Amino acid sequence: MTAEEWEAVRLSLSVALRSVVFGLPPAVLAAWLLARGRFPGRSLLDAAVHLPLVMPPVVVGWLLLVTFGVRGPVGSLLNDWFGLRLVFTTGGAALATAVMSFPLIVRAVRLSLEAVDQGLEDAARTLGAGPFDRFFTITLPLISPGILSGAITAFAAGLGEFGAVITFASNIPGQTQTLPLAIYAATQTPGGEATAAKLAGVSFALAVSGLLLAEMVSRRMQRLLGRERG
Repeated sequence: MTAEEWEAVRLSLSVALRSVVFGLPPAVLAAWLLARGRFPGRSLLDAAVHLPLVMPPVVVGWLLLVTFGVRGPVGSLLNDWFGLRLVFTTGGAALATAVMSFPLIVRAVRLSLEAVDQGLEDAARTLGAGPFDRFFTITLPLISPGILSGAITAFAAGLGEFGAVITFASNIPGQTQTLPLAIYAATQTPGGEATAAKLAGVSFALAVSGLLLAEMVSRRMQRLLGRERG
């Protein structure tokens, strides 16, 4: 593989990792609100969280462009106050990827939360444990398989994100050209079939590895917690 092809691989890994790191905390919070919260507008929050799963990625990218572009309501503030520009940057590619993979983490964590025996939390409450103590000593360890599995699955999915990234961050080699975008560019280049095939093979291997790792981690954590499934 050429240096440019390796750069696309490196950039994909970097963007996917950054998307998970920044998306994980709000995803855990959203999962908690959906699993345990009882408040007006909960159904609307649930729908908003899962919109990236059903909307065309290009539409998500366009909404990000409208919102976080240099003339958008959020993007203009970030640019004027902090000199931070997300559109057409690596950070923008990570943001687009984080938005698209966000529902995957939320669903995994939410399922883990709903499987937690709340009797354990009630018992801790009667023993004087506060909300934070209960969360960090009981709830968090029990939902850790879902968090790790969701994070790894989101990372694997982020490696393949195309529509939102190319719409919001464009296809700039060395800056926003991730693996899917590099494959697309190769297919548009005469004689680029071999390059596209190589990159597609790498993308396939990374995706399969991510899914297998997510399953292995989930099973390992379930075993450690004494909740091994058949």
